[in-house]
Amino acid sequence: MAPATSHPYLRIDHVDKTFSRGGKLTEVLSDVTVSIEKGEYVSIIGHSGCGKSTLLNIVAGLTPVPTGAVLLENREVSDPGPDRAVVFQNHSLLPWLTVYENVRLAVDKVFSATKSRKERHAWTMHNLELVQMGHAKDKRPAEISGGMKQRVGIARALAMEPKVLLLDEPFGALDALTRAHLQDSVMAIHQKLGNTVLMITHDVDEAVLLSDRIVMMTNGPAARIGEVLEVPIARPRKRLDLVADQTYIKCRQRVIEFLYARHKAPALQAAE
Repeated sequence: MAPATSHPYLRIDHVDKTFSRGGKLTEVLSDVTVSIEKGEYVSIIGHSGCGKSTLLNIVAGLTPVPTGAVLLENREVSDPGPDRAVVFQNHSLLPWLTVYENVRLAVDKVFSATKSRKERHAWTMHNLELVQMGHAKDKRPAEISGGMKQRVGIARALAMEPKVLLLDEPFGALDALTRAHLQDSVMAIHQKLGNTVLMITHDVDEAVLLSDRIVMMTNGPAARIGEVLEVPIARPRKRLDLVADQTYIKCRQRVIEFLYARHKAPALQAAE
């Protein structure tokens, strides 16, 4: 990981967000500040309704922020851009295009002025191979599994060479085994590329396995950062080795204690 500079690589700076629905104002986020260094893998975890995805959309430039700012390399970003690529839970591939064409579309959009046609083809294939999907380049989304679709979505995001990769519960719709395989793939890609990743999740084990730090959100409305947990586990990490790892166990317990003892899900609170 690169050493910290005087300015963090990515900074979410005193962000507030309020939505208006039917004339009623709801404060979703309250004074959220997070600093992320280059090469870090940071997860944001919290119960449903705590504004996790809203926060990710603000970083992506998809949701405007009236108060506060998002700074990338000390420059404010407020609109979508290829420097912040998003992978959603729903893969959002274009069904009429092949796997190759879905990734190539993003490559052409970002690199048409800087890479030749031959270079863009090679770069498209490089990123498909990175997620082990080169063999399926001529298939359409309907012909491949959910996990494979997510791999293509990740390849498309990585092919844009973003400064920050934004993952919005990217494994949430997958079965447990596929989810584990894809988590391992993302971990290996992060190890290889040293890219900066911000991930939204509600899965405690996933957060501890993948992250350098875990940002824990309080419940909404007016959700804020309740605690930030360092995950001091050496990389590369192997899933089976961590089962009995005391640091892993302690980090997991800390997150569970925050989520289920101090900040229970609203539905659980209502039931008591």
